[in-house]
This record gives sequence, C-alpha cells and structure tokens, in this order.
Amino acid sequence: MSLGLEGWKPLVTALLLPPAPFLLLVLVGARLMFRRRLLAWCLVLLGVAGVWFSATPAVGKLMRQTLHPVPLPISDERIAELAKGGDNRRTAIVVLGGGSRDLSPEYGMSNLTPASVERLRYGIWLARQTKLPLAFTGGLGHGARPGATEAEIASRMAEQEFRFPLRWTEDRSRDTAENGLLTVPLLKADGIQRVVLVSHDYHMRRVLRAFERGAAHSQATMRFELAPMGMRPPHEWELADFLPSRGGFYDNHLVLHEWLGYLLGA
Repeated sequence: MSLGLEGWKPLVTALLLPPAPFLLLVLVGARLMFRRRLLAWCLVLLGVAGVWFSATPAVGKLMRQTLHPVPLPISDERIAELAKGGDNRRTAIVVLGGGSRDLSPEYGMSNLTPASVERLRYGIWLARQTKLPLAFTGGLGHGARPGATEAEIASRMAEQEFRFPLRWTEDRSRDTAENGLLTVPLLKADGIQRVVLVSHDYHMRRVLRAFERGAAHSQATMRFELAPMGMRPPHEWELADFLPSRGGFYDNHLVLHEWLGYLLGA
C-alpha cells in the first residue's frame, strides 16, 4: 500500500465530501452550545440541512446544470456517421474503468464494479454499432490491493461474456489522469487519430482533460469525442426530488467527487 501523497487520496476524499463536513458542523455546534448559542444553532441547522440536501436528487440535478455540467449523449446521427467513416482504421473507442473487485464470491474470481460493467457494456454496444475497434483503460487504483487489474478483468469479460474481444488494454493507470497519459501512446503507435471516449456523464470533463493532456504529452495529433452514458432522463421538478434517498446520496457523492477532482486538477 502506497504511503506517498497519492496513497492519501481516498482518505482526503472521504473527509472533504458529504457527509463528513456537515457532521463536523454539527459537532462544532454542539461544542459551542453552552457558550455561543446562536452560532451553535446556526452550525447545527446548517449541518443538518447539508446532510439532508446532499442526499436529494434535486441537488444532483442542479449540479449537472450549473456546478458540474455534463455533455449530451452521442446522437444516432453521429453514430451513423462514425459507422460510415471512410477510414475507421484511424478511429477507436476507449472505455475508462470505474473500479474492480478483487473477488466476487458468487463467481469465484475477480470482477468489475457495476460502474465499470455499465461502461464496458455501452462501449461494446457502440463498437458494434460503428464497427470501430475498442480499448479499455484501467489498472489498480491508489491504495488497492495487488490482484487482477481492471483492464485484465474487462478483457476477460468482453471476450467470454460479450463475445467482443478488445483491441487494446492499458492496465498500469491508477486514476483518470494516468488513463490519458498511458492510453494515448498505445493508440498513437497504431495510427489512431480520432478517439471516442466512453464513461459516465459526470466523469467526462475530467476524461477529456486527461486525454488532451495525454495527447500533448505524447505529441500526438488526436481529436476526441465524448460518448457519455448513465445519463438521467430529463423531467420536471417534483416533490420527490427534495426528499433524501439512497440513490440521491450516491449520485450526489459521485458528482461532487468529480467536481472536486476537476477543480484540483486530478
């Protein structure tokens, strides 16, 4: 396990994202309750409100519109254009990993997380629609235990379960920044000049920046297109959007995590 700066990323993330900051406000407010009652109550109410709203779908919807905007899905027309491309040998689809499990007891082997499986599935679907070759990038995350990498697991699943072998696998990256730095040289060596990037909608801003940096670092002339997935269908505001839920908290945590990573240049 890494003891360097990168090894502290999971701990720092846990402390900066909800509910930890709001719980800290409640504790500080409780400590001040008998000395500065007005300030104490303000902190307690702010902390409670923060915990409540950080678990509501409304916050996630608002963040996707303002704080951390997400791109539109790739259109049917664009998919058709890619399928009819004159030189598909210079175009590739790249799926970014979203985590792995060193053991799924029901299978008796390592497995991808649901997020990674969703991305892989969409990448394979898109590759079949466009007849483009497919790559997967993902190693072992910071602080992860030794074992099969995301790319190794994805390669096995793509071939055995989806019957769609991957053309390229990059298995040394530990985060999004390294996904770009280590994948671009693989594609450049095979003459790839256009890349369709596949990941969840909330992740795409960091993905694009990482691959643009990777292209600049490798002095590669590449164009990047975004193919986000896992998007929420548009709907009018509802009362349920302001009620906390397990799904709302999970989604908001993901969006805030990506916004924080983008803000810090990760």
